[in-house]
Amino acid sequence: MSLLVLSVFTGYLPPPMPSVPMPVPEQAPNPPVWHIPSISEDRARQAFATYVSSKCCYSSAPVREGVITNMESFNTYRYRLETFMESRSTEWSQEPYAGQPVDAGVQPAPGPWQIAAQPPAFFQEHKQTIKVPYTSSVKNCHLCLGMGRNPCTTCAGAGNKVCWVCNGSGYRHSDDRCTHCNGRGRENCSSCSGSGSCQCDTCHGKRQLLVFINLNVKWSIEKDDFLAQDSSGLKVEKLEEVSGKELYKDAQYMVYPVRGFPDASVAQASERLVRDHQVKYAQTSRILQQRQTIELIPITKVNYMWKGKPNVYYVYGNEFKVNADDYPATCCCSVM
Repeated sequence: MSLLVLSVFTGYLPPPMPSVPMPVPEQAPNPPVWHIPSISEDRARQAFATYVSSKCCYSSAPVREGVITNMESFNTYRYRLETFMESRSTEWSQEPYAGQPVDAGVQPAPGPWQIAAQPPAFFQEHKQTIKVPYTSSVKNCHLCLGMGRNPCTTCAGAGNKVCWVCNGSGYRHSDDRCTHCNGRGRENCSSCSGSGSCQCDTCHGKRQLLVFINLNVKWSIEKDDFLAQDSSGLKVEKLEEVSGKELYKDAQYMVYPVRGFPDASVAQASERLVRDHQVKYAQTSRILQQRQTIELIPITKVNYMWKGKPNVYYVYGNEFKVNADDYPATCCCSVM
């Protein structure tokens, strides 16, 4: 029996050792010059005005009358590592036998990684199912025992059931014979047309099944993010709602960790995740491509005065979203 048959149902199958040397990561490029942008006071006011206008219970007075006293930029970075890989698993499958070719035993079945499959473009997830050659055989259907039919589950094989009009009495009112069942008290089962049996759902009445092994090929993306800590005071979950400005992007067969980044925690996270991905996923899958990016998620803390009292709001993300939990001019709204 071939290794493929023995390995069915054992989960994802590890790829074989390459017969030729795999490409190594290209030499790490020189660290780029990291340029950190910031937003202007006008842009902060505009974002604030848009935010307030979207709130039916917020007065626009703080936007019109508030005086910005200070703007603090907090540079928060999101490092993302994506590994695009191919995984393969096998499983038994079956279909009604209608004369398809039977090739089990003609020659040994190919191994799971010996079967050609057309991969999609990099970083596009896809699945493909391939019938493995030389694994097809025929057997009697196990559900109907090769009969092609099974007892009807609606009438338990009787072919008829109690009349729903007269509840089996044969009469409707006193001596009036039931016209629905002609006084029999029972009616033919509509599910099996009175035969007491239905076509087998497994073999579709063919009595035999073609049994074979399917190879399931999956191209998937495994992704890990690292968000650098910031001291702005904005809740971390808010940053998950926005995109950032891409500062760095690198894609190749296997990437090198980022070097020379101003925030040491990002470089450390890159080194850790690159190592973890290459060790973890190479055990059960074939790595086809890796991609790493660094985004700047701009956070600006805006301090302003309104009616002699200090207030704060945040402008963050590529979308210039605003968070102002303690907005000073709200009113109670009621729905009529």
